[in-house]
Amino acid sequence: MGWLLSLPFFLLLTAASSLEEDVPHSSCSSKFMDELRLLNDSSGLHLTLHHPRSRCSPAPFPNLTFSTILSHDEARVRSLTARLTKTVSPLLRPAAVSIPLSPGASIGVGNYVTQIGLGTPAKSYVMVVDTGSSLSWLQCSPCRIYCHDQVGPVFDPAASASYRPVSCSESECNSLESATLNPSACSLDDVCIYQASYGDRSFSVGYLSKDVLSLGSGQRFAGFVYGCGQDNEGLFGRSAGLIGLARNKLSLLSQLAPSLGYSFSYCLSTAASTGYLSIGSYNAGQFSYTPMQSSSLDNSLYFVRLTSITVGGRGLPVSSSAFTGTPTIIDSGTVITRLPSNVYAALSSAIAAALREYPRQPAYSILDTCFRGSLSRLAVPAVAMVFQGGATLRLAPRNVMIDVDGSTTCLAFAPARRVAIIGNKQQETFSVVYDVGRSRIGFAAGGCG
Repeated sequence: MGWLLSLPFFLLLTAASSLEEDVPHSSCSSKFMDELRLLNDSSGLHLTLHHPRSRCSPAPFPNLTFSTILSHDEARVRSLTARLTKTVSPLLRPAAVSIPLSPGASIGVGNYVTQIGLGTPAKSYVMVVDTGSSLSWLQCSPCRIYCHDQVGPVFDPAASASYRPVSCSESECNSLESATLNPSACSLDDVCIYQASYGDRSFSVGYLSKDVLSLGSGQRFAGFVYGCGQDNEGLFGRSAGLIGLARNKLSLLSQLAPSLGYSFSYCLSTAASTGYLSIGSYNAGQFSYTPMQSSSLDNSLYFVRLTSITVGGRGLPVSSSAFTGTPTIIDSGTVITRLPSNVYAALSSAIAAALREYPRQPAYSILDTCFRGSLSRLAVPAVAMVFQGGATLRLAPRNVMIDVDGSTTCLAFAPARRVAIIGNKQQETFSVVYDVGRSRIGFAAGGCG
């Protein structure tokens, strides 16, 4: 296959980096099966979801300092902000592909992971899950330029009887730019070339492809469109690639919607447990709902309207316009929630007043409301986030504060620039449903540990 991007492709032919070890098995396995058995009592398709730093994850991230995690979280927020305000960073444009990057510096630090099957016969791969991305992709041999280390062998298209590349004239190729924010290219062999680039300088470049996707207990979906990555660089951990769940016709959600319905739900667990990702039907009665908001900024992301925050049962002393004047998205891959600056200042003051008996500590990275001691020793007040329609996240102390080291606990919120983001720290242990078909998002407490 030819390669028309500005890369010295013909000089960089390398063998696929195939690892011999399998996905690890541990005492966690029985717990995973028990949780999935409960979910399988309902309809829909169910996958186990793992915290990125869980010891039970099939592809745990290396031990990173919390300050490093926060630095990558800031990179993701800058990327989303630039994308929504149309001040696109050069790192989001195709030129980013020609910049040499250090392997292990990327998007996946805050993203949970799951496993999928691909090809005929199906083989299993660990994938990052991201509601902020549309195109799904995974590393493919022969890894013509670069593949990062992953758990298990790299996907080999030649070994799949159902694999085929997407030609440049097919509609999926024409839809690439809306999914990746980068234009497609065309090889000398008329194969569509995709480029998925991220705000922290991570990227994947390769051939747009189709194959059979296998999920859950053997459900198969023919003709699944994804990127077969030949140059994949950044901090994706040891996952094989990424699953996109945004509102775009090339996302996994949209491709499975005709078979399963246009909705998905998840529970993002703590590092000590496991969560789930379900696609399709859900128990509608267990959730309280807020409408999905329409936005001209980006119709693929999930916008909501935060209307108030209470601390100890009292609303913050800010006007309603302080909430509604800033667009707000809910995102699975951002760790720390970003609030409009006036709202954040009021929340910080309210928490500081409630915890005034505890000695203050200096700011830690982006977190500036910090106290001496561990979370377990603090009398954290009740905090609730209220959304349009009355849907409420009643946060446990672990959703409000976070231990950043052995002697310091900080408020797990930060001020937003121009876009507010509901991050995964505040979503932990809640079931969250994205019902795109009915244009609503729902919350339910106690979805996982």
